[in-house]
Amino acid sequence: MSLRIGDTAPDFTAETTEGTLNFHDWIGESWCILFSHPKDFTPVCTTELGYMAKLKPEFDKRNTKIIGLSVDPVDNHAAWSKDIEETQGTAPNYPMIGDTQLEVAKLYDMLPADLEGSSEGRTPADNATVRSVFVIGPDKKIKAMLVYPMTSGRDFNEVLRLLDSVQLTAQHTVATPVNWQPGQDVIIPPAVSDEEAQKKYPEGYKTLKPYLRTVKQPS
Repeated sequence: MSLRIGDTAPDFTAETTEGTLNFHDWIGESWCILFSHPKDFTPVCTTELGYMAKLKPEFDKRNTKIIGLSVDPVDNHAAWSKDIEETQGTAPNYPMIGDTQLEVAKLYDMLPADLEGSSEGRTPADNATVRSVFVIGPDKKIKAMLVYPMTSGRDFNEVLRLLDSVQLTAQHTVATPVNWQPGQDVIIPPAVSDEEAQKKYPEGYKTLKPYLRTVKQPS
């Protein structure tokens, strides 16, 4: 099943380092970051999991839950967490899914749906495509997706910035420009007429082109 922005994030029940959970129920009224890994005890992922643990307070401020996934068993995750804490200074402080039957990886189109077998005997290279980030809203819709190769560590500061953007644009009828950071000017979409924009932003806005108008970020 091919997933696109705007699709409902597939629901599932899985074993995690924090017990069995139903994904949609666990998200509840929060936002969610689901990020996946091809195998435990891999070097790049070790650095990513530790960094996400350090960033967790920032996601908490944004009413966003973090959940990781690796195709290995939950028991392996627990052992890996010790390595992550030792080398990165912080152990994962969020649940990690054990996807030994590759069910979630297939649901999220990270592995072929017709792939047979389990995680046993598979190498990181076999699961190289299990390197995705999904931003999911409280409505359980996919708001954004990122896919990285195994050799390139993910920029989770960018994931946080992306989350700020999609949360802002979900609340206000605006768009964010290139390299936008919270607090900077935003774009008034073309679907909003000048008359509507004047009513919505009585303090004024800048018109660079008829299709490119900027305004201070709504509070």
